[in-house]
Amino acid sequence: MNKNFKNALAFSILLLTSVTLFAQIEDKKGITAKGAEVVKVKDGFSFTEGPAINRQGDVFFTDQPNDKIYKWNANSNEIVLFREGAGRSNGLYFQLDGKMIAAADLNNELWEIDQYSGEETVLVTSFRGKKLNGPNDVWVRPKGGIYFTDPLYPRAYWEGIRSKEMEQDGKHVYFLSADRTELFRVAEDLTQPNGLVGTPDGKTLYVADIGAKKTWKYDVQEDGYLTNKTLFCEMGSDGMTIDERGNVYLTGNGVTVFDKKGEQIAHIPVPEKWTANVCFGALDRKTLFITASGAVYTVKMKTRGVW
Repeated sequence: MNKNFKNALAFSILLLTSVTLFAQIEDKKGITAKGAEVVKVKDGFSFTEGPAINRQGDVFFTDQPNDKIYKWNANSNEIVLFREGAGRSNGLYFQLDGKMIAAADLNNELWEIDQYSGEETVLVTSFRGKKLNGPNDVWVRPKGGIYFTDPLYPRAYWEGIRSKEMEQDGKHVYFLSADRTELFRVAEDLTQPNGLVGTPDGKTLYVADIGAKKTWKYDVQEDGYLTNKTLFCEMGSDGMTIDERGNVYLTGNGVTVFDKKGEQIAHIPVPEKWTANVCFGALDRKTLFITASGAVYTVKMKTRGVW
């Protein structure tokens, strides 16, 4: 074996090893199923976002640049178009009554969508007489009431509709009461609030400040206000979810998982430039459904998601 061939072979082995290592799931606590792999379900989208699970385990998600909402059938693994003209919806979340809440930022609104008819009801159009900046992500607490983030991501489709300047006096987190009579701010000191998710008991809310590269933890009060702001981890996120053990899943460079103490316990690499959001799907809530740029993926899990 000549020297040049030997060097080339060594380089090829090193490259192959690097690729393999990049593709491996890092799991310190056994949260993924044995032999779990990241599986592409479908590609061909522009930018997928906002996965949300219904009672049947199906996952609805958005392709925001194309103004569409799709539905992934947990039983057949098929994806079908649910609705066109979706208000440029971004984040989605299901209420207990089966209706879907959508952060519809075409006109900076918050929508409620019937998952069977596809008809929408506009819940929020403004705050203190001005439009919102552009609702991004939502979480519905078990007792009712909706938390949503309102950062600013200027959209190309805002041309001719409105200014790309910030409408509100900052980028905040809001709460809409269950009876829809009260809308108020609950966090006003964040740089760029984005993903958020709460615990199944409704007592704790996690909010990612992607601009500051931090995720915060709050106590949720009965009236909807947030108290006891505490640093959860030194990482921001686009979207978020949580499992039955209290582990929090953040996105961006694949999916990074932190335990309830804020310590990193897993990383799931995704072969896309950006991983936007994540939720648990299927009837047993043991399939991690990932929206990442132009495609969506699944990973079989040992832990179960909460709904």
